[in-house]
Amino acid sequence: MTIRHLLAAGLLTIFVLPIPTALKAGDFPVADMVVIEKAERKLHLMRNGEIFRTFAIALGIRPVGDKKQEGDFKTPEGKYNLDMRNANSDFFLSIHVSYPSSKDRREAKNLGVDPGGSIMIHGQPNQPVHSETYYRTQDWTNGCIAVSNSDMIDIWLMTGENTPIEIRP
Repeated sequence: MTIRHLLAAGLLTIFVLPIPTALKAGDFPVADMVVIEKAERKLHLMRNGEIFRTFAIALGIRPVGDKKQEGDFKTPEGKYNLDMRNANSDFFLSIHVSYPSSKDRREAKNLGVDPGGSIMIHGQPNQPVHSETYYRTQDWTNGCIAVSNSDMIDIWLMTGENTPIEIRP
C-alpha cells in the first residue's frame, strides 16, 4: 500500500507540529529584582514580588559574613544594582554588582582598608583550572556569585540594566 492508500484507509495519521521559532530576549520575562540567599546558595529572579526563576550559585571561598575589604574572599551583603555587563570577561559572561556602596566605602575607610570591588554574577571560567564537579559543588570565587554557563545565559536575558539586587546572609 502507498502512503495515500494508508491515509485514505485511516491506517496512517500524520501529525504536523509547529516548528519552533528562535527565542529572542523579548520572549523571556524580565526580573525587576534579584535576590541572593547566601546561606541557601540560591539566586532568585523576582517579578512583582514573586520568584519566577531560581538558580544554584557558588560564592566566595569564605562565604560567611559581609565583605569588608579587598582580598577577604567574601561575597558582600546588602542592596546594590546590576550596573554593567561584560560579554568578554574571563568568565562566561558577567554582570557587575554596584559594590562598594557609599556605606561600604565609609566602613572600609573607618577600618583603614580598601573595600575592594569587581563583584560580578558570572558563569564558569573560560579557562578552567579545576574539574567541572569542583565548580558545581564548591564555593570557589574571590567574592563573586557564580552560576553554570547555561544559567548565566538565562540570567543575562532576564535582567536589565540597573536591576536592583539584594544579597542576603
